[in-house]
Amino acid sequence: MFKDQASGFGLQASGRKAPRIAWWLATGFGSGYLKPAPGTWGSLAGLLAWLLMVFGMRATHWKGTPYLLLSAPLALSLLAVWASDRVVKETGQKDPSFIVADEWAGIWVALTPLLFTATLQPQPWSLWMARLVAPFMLFRLFDIWKPGAVDTAQRLPGGWGVVMDDVLAGLLAALLVWPLDRWLGAQSLLNPALWGR
Repeated sequence: MFKDQASGFGLQASGRKAPRIAWWLATGFGSGYLKPAPGTWGSLAGLLAWLLMVFGMRATHWKGTPYLLLSAPLALSLLAVWASDRVVKETGQKDPSFIVADEWAGIWVALTPLLFTATLQPQPWSLWMARLVAPFMLFRLFDIWKPGAVDTAQRLPGGWGVVMDDVLAGLLAALLVWPLDRWLGAQSLLNPALWGR
């Protein structure tokens, strides 16, 4: 399936076939094939996956959940580097548009401040939307604009060059999301009492 998709993009294989799981991860479970603007679609899919993870972990009532949520962006970034590197080597393209694992990693970094400032307790949907739209829009802004080090990171080799610019864009977004979301108020998702009930 993925090899056919790659051929459809006019890619030339390097002779080293990437594992199927690498293709699934690199393309954001297929979200990278959505048009137009696959990067935006990939970021949206990453945001939805983050929400599923947060609410899914909430349902487990496990006290270790805050630490898992904090480590998730790093784990995803490393997986994204591996998957992107394998797909890039197979296709021969430096950063094809259908690779959106980098957008997933970046948006998860941008959403991280919400773990400190947001809450899973009942609150107006308008407040939840504001809290989610802000990191999404800021991440897309920095990912497209690529100021300074974000642009420089693209020169890294292989999967690192694909992913690290988005991770840095997510970090810049997170630095602005943090004070904005604290202004919106509410208790922290990282409060162990929320997870141990």
